[in-house]
Formats: sequence, structure tokens, C-alpha cells
Amino acid sequence: MSKTVIPESYRAGLDLYDTQTAIGSIKEIFINHLGRALHLRRVTAPLFVDPAMGLNDDLNGVERPVSFDIPAAGVNAQVVHSLAKWKRMALHQYGFREGRGLYTDMNAIRRDEELDNIHSIYVDQWDWEKVITPECRTREYLCDTVQSIVNAIVATSHDLRVRFPQIRTVLNPEVTFITSQELEDLYPDLTPKQREQAITKKHGTVFIMQIGDLLRSGKKHDGRAPDYDDWTLNGDILFWHAPLECALEISSMGIRVDAKAMDEQLSKANCNDRRALPFHKMVLEDRLPLSIGGGIGQSRLCMLLLGNVHIGEVQVSLWDEETRRICAEHGVELL
Repeated sequence: MSKTVIPESYRAGLDLYDTQTAIGSIKEIFINHLGRALHLRRVTAPLFVDPAMGLNDDLNGVERPVSFDIPAAGVNAQVVHSLAKWKRMALHQYGFREGRGLYTDMNAIRRDEELDNIHSIYVDQWDWEKVITPECRTREYLCDTVQSIVNAIVATSHDLRVRFPQIRTVLNPEVTFITSQELEDLYPDLTPKQREQAITKKHGTVFIMQIGDLLRSGKKHDGRAPDYDDWTLNGDILFWHAPLECALEISSMGIRVDAKAMDEQLSKANCNDRRALPFHKMVLEDRLPLSIGGGIGQSRLCMLLLGNVHIGEVQVSLWDEETRRICAEHGVELL
């Protein structure tokens, strides 16, 4: 059964031609704002990696990567889930200095993703990573970086409305910062996703911090791999998306694990077998730069700024027959 729901009153603000123009504008404008704010330089990124290097993102640990053999090279490859670990290795290999970083266009296939208004098996995002000093591994630095990203998104929204006056999206530039434990304490009778809805509807723009470890209830707010984010210094950026009346996660990000955090989190997650992988050994031996980084969903951002109600309006993917029927009945054109 399709999980797609189209509001009865919804009508896209732009036709297909102008939507494509607007998507191009968003991607051009936003990355310029973000690059200047965080001192980032574009690099070329892989579509697939060698699983033996330990560079693929394991997400929640249950999603199956798309794998294939390469006869000419005599190896197997995995299509990336994200570039969370690859980017940190690239900072080291490319010689980025403290205070500077990289961004890249990441494309991925998540075959086990549930399909609904905001989820697709095709993932496109700006992956970014920046070298930091030990003194920057603080909550204050994390929050300052989040505010810079939100400022870039709000500035993009303003510039877009100048080009397309028919777009009505207005975002709250003031971020509400809250930890996952504080959120559980505030809404103890709600599920994690319901808590996200409640806090984001109230404040408009929210950063939920400290995701991955167990809460006092004995449950996690959400899953997070143990080998890239420091679970005490990470989080998700969410905006209230009025057309769908839901919280829309735009970015997952954080200060990355140092040797101590990697050691602790691998043990907590029962992933000690990863210690022998090249990437993990380099972190545990302090041979990779300290960094902060994250992913910012390109299609999600376009949905947010254009006021669309289905991610298929801003990206090309594959959908089940019932989803296509529901969208067609409501005049929603899937790309």
C-alpha cells in the first residue's frame, strides 16, 4: 500500500519548465552561499567504493548496499550510501588545512528505502567535510556551523523568491537547539518521529542534537553509524514544511569521531570487527585530520523551497504503480 498522501488543496506553484529552471537556480545559489560560509572547495567524488576499505556508510546497519563485480579489475564494488567516511580520507589525501574543507555532489542508491512523499531510492545531496582543530570539538562550534548552514538556506530562499515571485515559502532563520534527551523529556509519551513533528511545528527551524546513543528510556532517538559522527556532537537540521504539515529533515551532520569516540562507539555498537579496516585504523591511530561534516539533501531542499509535496516533483526516480496513480489523480506530475 502506498504511503503517498497528497493534500486536496495542493497545486504546484511552478510548471515543469519553470520547476527545472528553479531547481538549477537553487543548486547554483545555495552552494555559493554554503561554500563562502564554510570555506569549502568542490571535489570529485566516487559513485562506488571498495567495501574492503571500510569507507561506505552503513547507515542503520541493516540497509543492503547495491553491489556488483568488476571483472576487469577482479574486485567487487558497492554503490555508496553516503560519503561520510570517504570525505575525511579525502581531506587527508588532498592536503586540506585547518579551517578549510570540501564539498561534492553525492549520488546514491538506497534500495531498501521506504517510498513515500519525502523518501526515494535515489539520494542526491551535497556532502561536505571540513578540517578542524581539537579546540573546535565543542557544542558551541557545532551550533555555530549549523547556524551558518541555515543562514545559507534562508538566503537561498530569499534569492529564489526574487526570481520566482509566485513562490511563497518563508523560513524561520532562528534555530532552536535541543538534545534528543531534552526532547524525550519534553514529550515522553510521543515516539521520536512524533517529537520531531511537535518541536519543529512549534519553532519552525530545529537542530536536534546527540543522536545515536541510548536515551534514558533505553531507546535511541534514531540510528546512527558508530564510525563517523561523535554521538555527543552531532544532529539533524529540520524545517517545518507547511504544504505537508510535517518536519522535513534537510541535513544530518556532526563533528566526527576522534580516536576516543571511535573506540567507545565501536564497542557500544558491537562493531569491533571494523577496527581492522584501513579507515578505522587510521582514526584510532590519529592519522586522519579532525573534522566536521554532513550531508544536505538536494531534492529535499528543492521540495522545501519550492513548496512541493512529493520528492518525485523535483527528482527522477522509480515509483510503484499506486503512488503514480495517486499523484496523477491529484495533478501531481512526477519527473
